[in-house]
Amino acid sequence: MSDLTVKDLEKLQIDYPDYRMELVGGEIIVMSPSGLESDEVAAEIVAQLRNWVRPRKLGRVIASSGGFRLPNAEGDIRAPDASFISAKKLPRPTEDYAELVPDLIFEVKSKSDKLAKLRQKIWDFLELGTVVGVLVDPRTRTMEVYRFMREKVVLKDGDILEVAEILPGWKLPVAEIWAPEFE
Repeated sequence: MSDLTVKDLEKLQIDYPDYRMELVGGEIIVMSPSGLESDEVAAEIVAQLRNWVRPRKLGRVIASSGGFRLPNAEGDIRAPDASFISAKKLPRPTEDYAELVPDLIFEVKSKSDKLAKLRQKIWDFLELGTVVGVLVDPRTRTMEVYRFMREKVVLKDGDILEVAEILPGWKLPVAEIWAPEFE
């Protein structure tokens, strides 16, 4: 196991600004570009969340480049593909990593991602206090919805994602997030 620090991560990010990186267990994880479909799906999730959250001043919606310094022993820096932080947790923006866990996170599977690693990342966030984590798979057109100490729920086209414990009244029809096909 390496013992790289946040300072090492920040230096690498300056040296290689075109790469997304996370710090996990003292090791730097370099994330390659995800491909168009998964990024388009993530962008749609961010847009749908933002369009609900911002007018109501409920909090912040963060895209995949925003990092969180997690309150674990290693001080990991992680960046979900999309996330929501309540206004109460982060009333003012910061240019640094947010030292908290978001209330809601989304991980969108790209062609190079392994499902087991994405599920583990979601569970790491849940164990630290994230309320809901969602694994989105564009290829199977499904969402796996995770809540701490509860059974996973799988949603598909025709279903609606609701996270009433975080965003009462917000509804995200699963079929609306997929990349469109133009004929």
